[in-house]
Amino acid sequence: MNVGLIGYGEVGRILAEDLRAQGLAVAAYDLKRDPELSAHAQARGVPLARSASELAAQSDLLISAVTASQTVAVAEAASAGLKKGCFFLDFNSASPGAKARAADCIYAAGGRYVEGALMTSVPPYRIKVPLLLGGPDAQALLAPLNTLGFAAKVASEQLGVASATKMCRSVMIKGLEAMVIESFTTARHYGVEDALIASLQETFPSIDWERQASYFFQRVIEHGRRRSEEVREVAQTVREAGLSPWSAAGTAERQAWVANLADLGVFGPRGEPSFARSSDWRVEADRLLNHNKP
Repeated sequence: MNVGLIGYGEVGRILAEDLRAQGLAVAAYDLKRDPELSAHAQARGVPLARSASELAAQSDLLISAVTASQTVAVAEAASAGLKKGCFFLDFNSASPGAKARAADCIYAAGGRYVEGALMTSVPPYRIKVPLLLGGPDAQALLAPLNTLGFAAKVASEQLGVASATKMCRSVMIKGLEAMVIESFTTARHYGVEDALIASLQETFPSIDWERQASYFFQRVIEHGRRRSEEVREVAQTVREAGLSPWSAAGTAERQAWVANLADLGVFGPRGEPSFARSSDWRVEADRLLNHNKP
């Protein structure tokens, strides 16, 4: 099986490493062709295609892992060169409506569209991240995927069910990230962070709030841009259900706010080993507070 990866960011590179370790033929395409990306691909023996359609023409399985806002655009671009019968596995965190539009592009080109919902952060699990599949061709792709090392299961033959599950989870998880950053940074300003954590620990004793807060800060600082785009899709999912996405909309703004500050260098230079790696959330909260001082 020739595997094509559309999007060679964090998820794409992890998949490339794990699939190449099995000796599989893997190629990739990404709009960005910076030196770091090219060096990673070359070191792993992953050829870089010149376009999504070129990659699609040589792939038996295409995995799309781009930013949420590009979900439909990528499916449209890939469909121009798609091999008949090619599986198109859509990892993107998009609303059920966006997934349906992407599926239409792939079906029209003779491909087999499968939505994939990553149910937790990829790095700790790598290729074995819990994965929900959806759509009429999900069952046909299940065994081949798991043979490659994935930990997939079929959520539904109906498109949108897997994505809705992921989106509803993200209301909570991405919202909790945003709330922790807002709450803990504010508590740090007033000098009440120890009292706050003690109270949370009493209410939710199973959570190590110090460790969890540091992890949330790390992930949002490093991936806030991608997260904000995902949560805007979450908000659209909520709208499609007939509700006003007050929580999701606020979460998207907070995630984007942190991403903007990261781009300004508030948390140090991107690419440095220490970037978004502080084991103490207070370090990053102090950087936020110092930046916002008049």
